[in-house]
Amino acid sequence: ITTLAADAIVNAANSQLLGCWVPGHYCIDNAIHTFAGVQLRIECAAIMKAQGHEEPTGQAKVTSAYNLPSRLVIHTVGPIVENGKPTEQHKRLLAASYRNCLDAAAERHCKSIAFCCISTGTFGFPQEEAARIAVDTVRAWLDASPKDDIHVIFDVYTEKDEQTYRSILGE
Repeated sequence: ITTLAADAIVNAANSQLLGCWVPGHYCIDNAIHTFAGVQLRIECAAIMKAQGHEEPTGQAKVTSAYNLPSRLVIHTVGPIVENGKPTEQHKRLLAASYRNCLDAAAERHCKSIAFCCISTGTFGFPQEEAARIAVDTVRAWLDASPKDDIHVIFDVYTEKDEQTYRSILGE
């Protein structure tokens, strides 16, 4: 996702929006903050200071992309599923993350947005269920927003993720 020249890329952020604090951790949050440069962390810190509280799950914040080929980074905090069994609230919050990212992209006249697999991996949302929610939510948003002509990219991490998305998308 850090190599895509989409108008916006989505960062599956933590509630501090300051990037992963685990040195060398191989997560999307760390990759985006690393390749964007320190300016991204500075902008996120200013947003968080002005906000005065951690970022709520399911919302979206927009920053510049700095050293990335994209124009913007849209940060969203997905739900954390500790036991691998998402509740209805987890599912609603994950869908809200996708909708709010799309809304933010449309407000900024983006023509393309690349999503990572929000809440999977460290946040524990089962990949196949998360992918289904992602695709269903994006399709519903696109159907309801025909004037917002946004090209959506699902950027995946593993071959299994790719197979899952291709199966759901009917490819």
